[in-house]
Amino acid sequence: MYPAGTPLHHDYTTENVELVTKGCANMERHVQNLRKYGVPVVVAINQFASDSAAEMEAVKQAALAAGASAAVVCNHHGLGGAGATGLAEAVVEACSSPDRAFRFLYEVDLPIKDKIEIIAKEMYHAAGVEYSPEAEAQIEKYTKMGFANLPICMAKTQYSFSHDATKKGAPSGFILPIRDVRASVGAGFLYPLAGTIMTMPGLPTRPCFYDIDLDPETGKIVGLS
Repeated sequence: MYPAGTPLHHDYTTENVELVTKGCANMERHVQNLRKYGVPVVVAINQFASDSAAEMEAVKQAALAAGASAAVVCNHHGLGGAGATGLAEAVVEACSSPDRAFRFLYEVDLPIKDKIEIIAKEMYHAAGVEYSPEAEAQIEKYTKMGFANLPICMAKTQYSFSHDATKKGAPSGFILPIRDVRASVGAGFLYPLAGTIMTMPGLPTRPCFYDIDLDPETGKIVGLS
């Protein structure tokens, strides 16, 4: 990791098709994963000033080879809406494509472990799943309480397909450690914790936003400390 304010390495500001192609492994995995849901995939390629035509073409060809129905170079950050018309057209075409047969990744009434392992193997390409004693106990408890038919929402680092943020690209063949399993029964899902991961803090019984309002006479926000 580089400290804030560090200039970008020259590899990221000069043409390097080989490096770009290597980095496409992560995108390719995402495209392949999305295709498992039976829907067409459109890839938006955000072009920056230092990106060359050859680099953009490398990303486009990698996306199409992975199964994307379209891959469009976009410049909306610089040109506004005009820079994304091609993307919009590709999305409209994908929405009307006959190549649409949405399906879920798993049947929701499967046992909890089966659903976790389908996600681990199909989405993350893990070789298997390892459960801590705490996770085993929670799975048993939720099953007895009748919550086994809830869908799964994995709590995992966003920086890697694995549980380890340092494993970049498209890692495969690792063992996914589940250290705990928790329930959001009101929202209607179970969330296993994979590796070291922090979860969002819960709201109090009476959230503070009840005390925040807009004064219609002055237009000022009241209730903020």
